[in-house]
Amino acid sequence: MRILILGAGGIGGYFGARLQQAGADITFLVRPARAEHLREHRLRVWSPFGDLQLTPDLLTAVDTPFDLVLLSCKAYDLASALDAIAPAVGPQTVVLPLLNGIAHLDLLDARFGRERVAGGVAHLALTLDESGGIRHLNASQRLIIGARHAAQSAAIEALGAVLSGISPDYTVSADIEQDMWDKLVFIATLAGATCLMRASIGDILDTRAGRALIEGMLEEGAAVATACGRAPAAQRMTGYRAQLTEAGSTLTASMLRDVLRSARTEADHILGDLCRRADAQSVSVPKLDLACSHLQAYEATRARLSESSG
Repeated sequence: MRILILGAGGIGGYFGARLQQAGADITFLVRPARAEHLREHRLRVWSPFGDLQLTPDLLTAVDTPFDLVLLSCKAYDLASALDAIAPAVGPQTVVLPLLNGIAHLDLLDARFGRERVAGGVAHLALTLDESGGIRHLNASQRLIIGARHAAQSAAIEALGAVLSGISPDYTVSADIEQDMWDKLVFIATLAGATCLMRASIGDILDTRAGRALIEGMLEEGAAVATACGRAPAAQRMTGYRAQLTEAGSTLTASMLRDVLRSARTEADHILGDLCRRADAQSVSVPKLDLACSHLQAYEATRARLSESSG
């Protein structure tokens, strides 16, 4: 199976490196500057699950179909990413997105057809360091993939067989869209609370209304998912609640790290999308609305300051 990975940053670089180490046929589609850096310094990963330094196969443009395209980009780069991978998507190609949220599925389905677009969820914290290497920030590397159409089943099962040989944390789901909805509920709460309060979960919990804020956001997100026919399982909610109310937790969302460095965020793709779905289902989400408004104000301010400085 020939696999093309768009990007060699956090998600794409990490899982691409793991797959290449396992013997998979991996090619990275990257921007010219990233290609030059990787040719000079190799693809480097520092992780609690083992460090890697590999020489990757690189392309800066593609003109032939691959068996599977793993799409790992920021949501705000999705339009340009679709244009970049389009030549790699043939009649039998499966596209596997590993973006947060679910809004991208509609765009991918419209561009390539639902029968070509699988689903995936990654649960790990990654960042690029100053040297361009990938730093794994926590002790989790959970990856879930799944078919959304029967036409994808063979490719997803084949990839799943490779992944399961790498780690028991890499699994194939029978209902990947439910898994994606579940993560949306979790990440909207984590990002909403930590960005709104500019603090970790533990520090938020130490405030007067912190627990009520976090638990309220979680319940609102679950209510939206339920109204959309994707209610999180009780056991899943219990796990999320425990993780999000752990005293002393240093957990923050990657979106907060983006805010703290004055970078663009995926707020509209995560919180904005969930709030719009709440409106469509007439579900009241005042705490998520507040977090969404806060991030909209941040993005507006950031854009204005960028224009004035440019």
